[in-house]
Amino acid sequence: MNFRLIIDKGKDEEVVATVHGRTPLIDEIEALIQKHTDRIPGYSEGDIKLLSVPEIECITVLDGKTYAIDTKSRRYRLKQRLYELEEQLPSSFIRINKSSLANENALDRFTVTIAGSVDAVFKCGYREYVSRRCFTQIKRRLEGK
Repeated sequence: MNFRLIIDKGKDEEVVATVHGRTPLIDEIEALIQKHTDRIPGYSEGDIKLLSVPEIECITVLDGKTYAIDTKSRRYRLKQRLYELEEQLPSSFIRINKSSLANENALDRFTVTIAGSVDAVFKCGYREYVSRRCFTQIKRRLEGK
């Protein structure tokens, strides 16, 4: 088996494999490539937009449906469940409560509310509650950097 890697910033990324037949290894390679996609389809008012992962600031569940909030505070409905997205998104996405993932690169700050809870404030202005358990893990992660 030969392997060839060509790095060309001017072309779209694609993976092409020429094989004699389907094997468990080929299935695993295909799943790995599809799992690490850099775009996710989002649905809004009958339109479908391929959302670039870096432009997603927060993914949250509202009324049992999964939504992505982008850099301009627009909401897009996602077909995947939160746990599926958590598996496929890069490590910059962290859980901030039971029903939300945050893009760590899009977090602006954390604020304490009058009631004593903590909110994550994103660069786009969107706010989301941070659970105490998740906030402890986030603090450890940020202090480790």
